[in-house]
Amino acid sequence: MQSIIDISANAQQYINLEEKYGAHNYHPLPVVLNKGEGVFVWDVDGKRYYDFLSGYSAVNQGHCHPKIIAALIEQAQKLTLTSRAFHSDLLGQYEKYVTAYFGYDKVLPMNTGVEAVETALKLARRWGYAIKSITENAAKIIVVEDNFHGRTSTVISFSTDPASYKNFGPYMPGFITIPYNDLPALEAALQDKNVAGFLFEPIQGEAGVVVPDQGYLTGIRSLCTEYNVLMMADEIQTGLSRTGKMLACDHENVHPDILILGKALSGGAVPVSAVLCSDEIMLTIKPGEHGSTYGGNPLACAVAIASLQVLKDEKLTENAEAMGELLRSELKKLNSPFIETVRGRGLLNAIVIKHKNPDAAWDLCLTLKENGLLAKPTHGDKIRFAPPLIITKEQIMECVGIIGKSLESLKD
Repeated sequence: MQSIIDISANAQQYINLEEKYGAHNYHPLPVVLNKGEGVFVWDVDGKRYYDFLSGYSAVNQGHCHPKIIAALIEQAQKLTLTSRAFHSDLLGQYEKYVTAYFGYDKVLPMNTGVEAVETALKLARRWGYAIKSITENAAKIIVVEDNFHGRTSTVISFSTDPASYKNFGPYMPGFITIPYNDLPALEAALQDKNVAGFLFEPIQGEAGVVVPDQGYLTGIRSLCTEYNVLMMADEIQTGLSRTGKMLACDHENVHPDILILGKALSGGAVPVSAVLCSDEIMLTIKPGEHGSTYGGNPLACAVAIASLQVLKDEKLTENAEAMGELLRSELKKLNSPFIETVRGRGLLNAIVIKHKNPDAAWDLCLTLKENGLLAKPTHGDKIRFAPPLIITKEQIMECVGIIGKSLESLKD
């Protein structure tokens, strides 16, 4: 398989710099990018690729969307950061905009996705003590197997992926792990009176785009209401039009008590995340008890408003739904013996590779790269296909052709 890897001396020099001076905590494809526009990225040698990862769904609006970049430039020339020691003219505007957009009372702005998850966990615990009257330091959060919510010390404490948690202990207590897509298991865990919240992904992205049964989200909402527990939806990857709805929870018309957003909230321009919830939950945290120097900075506020507006103005939710159906349909039509499963919703999709070679998914991604399409395996045999939501029918058909051609490389 080494023979298909074509790395120029120009590209190799950049890879060598990372290898020598950077931490070795990622294993990227051997491609060095320096330009992005729409659904495409270009490498340092000028070769163009379809981006079928979209920055793990951070670039839903397409690379360097002109309206988002214009908002960034305009604000960057005026004011980028005040810290929360002072008010800014944009923070309140953004807070009003985003809470109305998703139907919540309050928002707590943060930067990275995992910061938002940590914020949600703190809010759930504080609500558990202040409102539900759980005994101090006894609050528990229910989570699910094969979850991915980030890599901070708290979050890896309830990961079931050894790559995330092994040799990083000791671990944070207070979490109950149950199987995903299992309502009876959830109800059994809810018998514990010290449970404050249930944290889950509406579709498990990093696990390989695992879509739960219809009725799972409705069941979660019903059980959380019945047992007075907070429904905490991590929509960092599944939200913001990616699955063919504004939120993946919208597929079953459920409203989480705590909504966690990130990634495409800035269209890939700057780190922006957010936690949205009711007054009852949010106002349990008082001044000085949580915060971030960069959270809610003016630059982030301007970019986030523009990013959210693009989703609606360009009807990216509707396009994701239509193009996702087309992509899955055409992938199935390939009838490849090497595709075991095609699954997904909207433009969050995955194929499961069937091959005697355990590295077949990685090898296929190398071939896809050579043929002009960038994707990345997850958990060994799964490859996510998640292009920017602006992709057209003609582009989908071209990409399926590339995938079909590349699958031929797996033949003996």
